Amino acid sequence: MKRSLVLGVAASACLTLALAGCSSSKPAAAASSSSVAASSSSAASSAPAVVAPASSAGSSAASSAAASSAPASSAPASSAPVSSGSASASVVAPTKAKKNYKISFIQGVAGDNFYITMQCGIQTEAAKLGVTVNTQGATAFDPTLQIPILSSVVSSKPDAILIAPTDVKALQAPLAKAAAAGIKIVLVDTTVNDPSFAASQVSSDNVGGGKAAFTAIKGLSPKGGKVLVISVNPGISTTDARVKGFQDATAADSSFTYLGVQYSHNDPATAAQLVTAALRKDPDITGIFATNLFAAEGAATGIKQAGKAGKVSIVGFDAGPDQIKALKDGTVQALVAQQPDTIGTDGLDQAIASLDGGTVTPKIQTGFSIITKANADTTTAAYKAAC
Repeated sequence: MKRSLVLGVAASACLTLALAGCSSSKPAAAASSSSVAASSSSAASSAPAVVAPASSAGSSAASSAAASSAPASSAPASSAPVSSGSASASVVAPTKAKKNYKISFIQGVAGDNFYITMQCGIQTEAAKLGVTVNTQGATAFDPTLQIPILSSVVSSKPDAILIAPTDVKALQAPLAKAAAAGIKIVLVDTTVNDPSFAASQVSSDNVGGGKAAFTAIKGLSPKGGKVLVISVNPGISTTDARVKGFQDATAADSSFTYLGVQYSHNDPATAAQLVTAALRKDPDITGIFATNLFAAEGAATGIKQAGKAGKVSIVGFDAGPDQIKALKDGTVQALVAQQPDTIGTDGLDQAIASLDGGTVTPKIQTGFSIITKANADTTTAAYKAAC
């Protein structure tokens, strides 16, 4: 997300941004588990167009772009990704695996539209590559729940694991141990403090995303004012980076006062309570940055409960059905939609490249799209509820 965002909010025109982000992570009703052995899925057909690097040698997701920022012609201009980045000039995607590898995908949390959409991308790519993928996720974005799942997966001896770590510290040792046992590890969406054991990391540029979210709020409140961040939990790499990006951008603009970050612990009801309390203390808040899908959902509810609908702008990350509805209802003014299907596709590609002895890209950053009320009905960037 190291890019610049130009928001034409008044006309809700397309925003030209440079950003990306990561996971939404609300507790789900139950853990999910599924196996896919070369099953066909339609994930790719509804994914947003991606910005492909000019030098990319056929990356299936074209997710690691260098300087190119022209959206693909197949996507609506108002919802096309405007930027993406990579630590490598090109990404080489395999076309077929050498064997039917056994791959495990461990979601950040089951039942989350972000991770469902990522799973859809993985399933589609698994069908193309001819490998088998098993998907599991805990009922909450919680390392104490994810680590036992990881241990169980490791004991089944898969060839590779794609995982969204739920804590930068707690997952460090278990994942390093899995890699030492010969399992290829690809980190998707989130990371750990020292990812040197991983074959590849695929995620959005979250610091840039936070900065771009501030630019969006500035476009909505050009005279400045007080701004608040509602995040998830400290210690999650993606949302921590978004907060930092937003804070840094706010500090550089004297017309805005940063009221800090409050944590909703992935609970929309808690986010609503935090926002309602904040508006009692500072009724002149002009903007709220919600760092994930459920923070945005709760912030919108809190604004309504405080009687401030239409007076406080919300810029949120992620684009699940509830957030699209909130956008159409006018309670959220802009959404930063990541490309979870692309993250999943590229993650699986890198795992297979590593297993096959092919060219592996150590770090990939994917693009994003901005969704406004004006393009909410036509965007292809919205997340899926099922594959």
